Amino acid sequence: MPEIEEKIREHLHFLNLQDDPQKALLELLKSEYEKRLAHYENMDQAFRKKYKMSFGLFERNNVVRERGFSWEVESDSMDWEQAIDGIKTMNSRIEEIDALSQEI
Repeated sequence: MPEIEEKIREHLHFLNLQDDPQKALLELLKSEYEKRLAHYENMDQAFRKKYKMSFGLFERNNVVRERGFSWEVESDSMDWEQAIDGIKTMNSRIEEIDALSQEI
């Protein structure tokens, strides 16, 4: 096991992460959540541009029904909703990681 731990430390050092494995793990987790957040935010922006409105307005205006329940619009609606939920979830997870980082 000590060999494995040393190899892990080498990798953490190579990536300029914390020497403390717990802190390094938190950094890695936060980085992954931030990547996912960026992905969801990009999806949200693409749909905002495509439909020229926010998701809330998209739903309030019942755009899916308005456009005849087409496959494209229904699919966009589901993907957009997933992006909005993803943004909320990733922000929540990042806050949790930040709080844990303060405790260490």
